[in-house]
Amino acid sequence: MTIKEKTPITMAEVVVLAEGSDKGKAIKDFIKNFDTVNIKKAREMKEELKGLDLIKLKDENIVKIVDFIPTDVSELNKILVGVSLDQDEVNKILDVTKKY
Repeated sequence: MTIKEKTPITMAEVVVLAEGSDKGKAIKDFIKNFDTVNIKKAREMKEELKGLDLIKLKDENIVKIVDFIPTDVSELNKILVGVSLDQDEVNKILDVTKKY
């Protein structure tokens, strides 16, 4: 088997992809330990964050934001270790997450 592409996905997307597999129930039970949004909201938030067009924000960062939904600057900084955002960028991200 050859890996052709690596794409980060949210925990909500993992639940959907794991359905019907041998380990699907175990995966779903594990992810329930985290307070995640449903697949529809996860995809909406992901697209909204991508729509901000923040150069410093990579797909991996967006997935982490969707999975953990930070509500303040300190939570966002814990998620985005090594990413230096200015106050305007932080505010834009938090404006999106507060909707969910």
